[in-house]
Amino acid sequence: MRHDDSASRRKGKTPKRRPPQPSPSSKTRSPRRSGVSKRPAGTPKKRRFRPGTKALMEIRKYQKSTDLLLRKGPFSRLVREVCQNFSREALRWQVYALLALQEAAEAFLVMLFSDANLCAIHAKRVTLFPRDVQLARRIRGAENL
Repeated sequence: MRHDDSASRRKGKTPKRRPPQPSPSSKTRSPRRSGVSKRPAGTPKKRRFRPGTKALMEIRKYQKSTDLLLRKGPFSRLVREVCQNFSREALRWQVYALLALQEAAEAFLVMLFSDANLCAIHAKRVTLFPRDVQLARRIRGAENL
């Protein structure tokens, strides 16, 4: 009868696993499976965080800090290059003017990414896509960029 067959296929019953069988060529095992470690015996194992833990630690770190995240040299070169496109003569910049401009640029980017993150969360995602940034800029309008 079919009662015996259906009893073995019940939802709660899990199949039993077979014990591993020794391979016939156990002498020629790869070094990866032989249990030999590449690191010396006294060194501790490198710490591995679960996915997302490191990102959350970085978020907390950067939210606590007040220092600028963009490097000053490349940002300064970018500002001077853009300035040359608008004016043929070489304009000079004060250090504090460049720092103020960099502070404003970073504040703008942080707010833009914050709005784009809200767009991603609204779409039931945790990953930020370029279309989220584009939507955040479009919602802000032309006057707010």
